[in-house]
Amino acid sequence: MALNPRITDWHGQRVWLIGASSGIGRAVAEALHARGAQVCVSARQPAPLEEFARQHPGSQALVLDATDAAAVATAAQQLLADGPLDLVCYCAGHYQAMRATDIDLPELLRHQQVNVAGALHVLAAVVPALLGAAKAGRAPHLSLVASVAGWRGLPQSLAYGPTKAALINLAEVLFLDLRPHGVGVSVVCPGFVDTPLTAQNAFPMPALITPAQAAQAMLRGWARGDFEMHFPRRFTVILKLLRVLPYRWYFALVHRLTGL
Repeated sequence: MALNPRITDWHGQRVWLIGASSGIGRAVAEALHARGAQVCVSARQPAPLEEFARQHPGSQALVLDATDAAAVATAAQQLLADGPLDLVCYCAGHYQAMRATDIDLPELLRHQQVNVAGALHVLAAVVPALLGAAKAGRAPHLSLVASVAGWRGLPQSLAYGPTKAALINLAEVLFLDLRPHGVGVSVVCPGFVDTPLTAQNAFPMPALITPAQAAQAMLRGWARGDFEMHFPRRFTVILKLLRVLPYRWYFALVHRLTGL
C-alpha cells in the first residue's frame, strides 16, 4: 500500500534539489531532467552547478549555503515566484569519520549545521508553500536524504550518525503532520554509495553502488509512493534486522564484525 501519491510522470514537474553539485544529488538531478522535470540544483560551489546547467538545457543553477537561513529563505522566494514546487529534496550532507576517543567539536557542530540545521532552514522556507500547493489541488512532495548510519549507533559515526538519525525522526514527524494535508513526505536511507563523501573511508565498503544506481532506486521509490527508501537491499535488509536486536547482542556483534 502506497503511503504517498505515486510520482510516475515527471514532465513539467518543478524540482528543487539542495546539495546537488555531486554524488546522489547530482545523479538524481540528471535522472529527473532526463524524464522531463524542470530541475533547479543548489549547492555552495558555483562551478559544478553552472556545469550542470550547461549540460542540461532548461535546468537552473542556484548557488546556496543551506546553513544560512536567510539565504535559503531568499532562494525559496525566488523559486516560488516562478510557480509552485512539486518536489523539494534535501540531499546536502557533511561527513567525517569520528570516534568519541578523539572528539573534534567544530566538526561535530559542522555536521549538525549542514545535515540538520540546513534541512530545517529549507523546511521553514518551503513547507507553507507546499501546503498552499496541496490545498490548490497539486500533490507536492518533500524528501530528506538520511542514511542507514542513522538506524543504530556505529563505530566512527559519532558526528555523522546522530544527524542522520535526526533526519529520519524528522521525516516521520513531517509525514504525520503533512500527509493528511496532501503533502507527500519520504526519507532516503542509502547504504554505501560511491561519492566524494565516502571516498575518504579507509575500510572496505560492502555492496557499494554508484550515484546513478542510488538515483534510480529513489525514482522507483517515488513511483511506488514509498515513505522510506533504503538501498541496496542486499545490504540494508541485514542492517534492518540488526535494528531489532537487544543491545547486549547488538553491541557484541558490532564489535566482532568491525574490531572496534
